[in-house]
Amino acid sequence: MSARSLKKRIVSVGECMVEMAPTGEGTYAMGFAGDTLNTAWYLRRALPADRPVDYLTAVGTDPISARMVAFFEEAGLGTAHVARLSDRTVGLYLIELTNGERSFAYWRGQSAARLLARDVAALEAGFAEAALIYLSGITLAILDPADRARLLEALAAARAAGSAVAFDPNLRPRLWPDPAAMCAAVTEAARHADIVLPSHEDEATFFGDADAAATAARYAAAGATLVVVKDGAGPMVTLTEDGQQSHPPERVQEVIDTTAAGDSFNAGFLAAHLTGAPLADAVRAGARLAARVIGARGALVP
Repeated sequence: MSARSLKKRIVSVGECMVEMAPTGEGTYAMGFAGDTLNTAWYLRRALPADRPVDYLTAVGTDPISARMVAFFEEAGLGTAHVARLSDRTVGLYLIELTNGERSFAYWRGQSAARLLARDVAALEAGFAEAALIYLSGITLAILDPADRARLLEALAAARAAGSAVAFDPNLRPRLWPDPAAMCAAVTEAARHADIVLPSHEDEATFFGDADAAATAARYAAAGATLVVVKDGAGPMVTLTEDGQQSHPPERVQEVIDTTAAGDSFNAGFLAAHLTGAPLADAVRAGARLAARVIGARGALVP
């Protein structure tokens, strides 16, 4: 039995923000969300109780930061690796919806999560004995280059110790100096990942991939042993050492809000994959969860 198979803890790394989501009545409801937090939240609900899910981030010491950490704990997420920084707070974003498609306005200049990789010892402690470490392109984007390098070094050390890494490129060009910097950083991070979970539409825009199969092949060439390419309402493509497969999408009756569609898919897929489901069944589990999420408002759908 490998060292990796004995590990059970999952660690999701990134930024949680205050979310202001439209209620449909001209008002907004406050919650907490963020791509890697969304995935952690859904993972906690999908996994057995004996599979701990921790969130690694940084927050302030102000009341809204305290409320955020209490939210993590109420969701069943481990908070031992949430740093508290007295000179920072948490970011905020506001969602606007047009025909179910979302756009965002952000306020995150003083976000404590931007410093989540500043302390190397804290990263090493957070990753110790993890079965899986999950991060995204947004996790990379909020860090300065030196901290990003520290994070990748910590991931490499964790993989050498038996942890697996799952990575969603989640391309957000507004968070980067330019698209070239984004693509370079994402490609470098993919070299440290075992599982990559890209969305073809974004990848085609910024990497020029002709189709989902091309996206899968590019990340496999970077070193991923499992690539799952989401493609909106189109078929999903997986690529492993056993070859490529195409998976039909889940039928959706009505799209209300696409917020967290990819995040929830990732959680459903990873939960099934980690508990031994065949690849096609794991993809189906992710698609079913995402279909339920986009049929309701907000990032976190009970």
